[in-house]
Amino acid sequence: MNSLRESLGVAPDPDFEMTLPPGWSRSEVDEQTFEAMVSGLKRRLMQEHKPELYAELRRLLKKSFDEMRQNGAFAFFVATEQQRTTLWLPASMVASIRRPDPGSSLDELARGLIVGRGAKPLMGDVRTLRYEQEKTIQVGGESVVSRTATYLIPIPGTKRRRALQIVGGFATPLEMAPDDPYVLGAKFLFDSCVSSLRWRTSTVTS
Repeated sequence: MNSLRESLGVAPDPDFEMTLPPGWSRSEVDEQTFEAMVSGLKRRLMQEHKPELYAELRRLLKKSFDEMRQNGAFAFFVATEQQRTTLWLPASMVASIRRPDPGSSLDELARGLIVGRGAKPLMGDVRTLRYEQEKTIQVGGESVVSRTATYLIPIPGTKRRRALQIVGGFATPLEMAPDDPYVLGAKFLFDSCVSSLRWRTSTVTS
């Protein structure tokens, strides 16, 4: 299905790619992807004779897809390949488009994130703004800490009216310290992936 921009004859935003961890891949936030993931989940868990676990995980997966759609996500990145070298990590990166509030600009949005969220350039690169958030949530009746790193990169050709937003997220037990090697390692993984981001269309300029 064509996007509204394509229907109006406006050039679509350039796509992007990143260097991903071993065994990770990009998937679209659509019904086809959801059904494929549910099918694979059902096959594995039925082989393990865990139908009750399948029902719970399907519910959580649907909730995750619904939330991604509500937040305008169009792609996500997770470990998918059944290989010995795959980096299996209970984490994901989600891509969406971020726009400033009506009457505002992307630069004003960035200034607000710097003041309000402590946002800083990623690894000193002023083209990418990065900030962290954490909150306590309930997962399966258990309290855990949801940790996210959010990145904003202006989309070339949009005159700084739109930004690509990538949110890397994972959860940890309440007692795990912010400087635990696992926490620092997951954040470094996100930073490394986003710092490798490359636009596929190089003929446009911001």
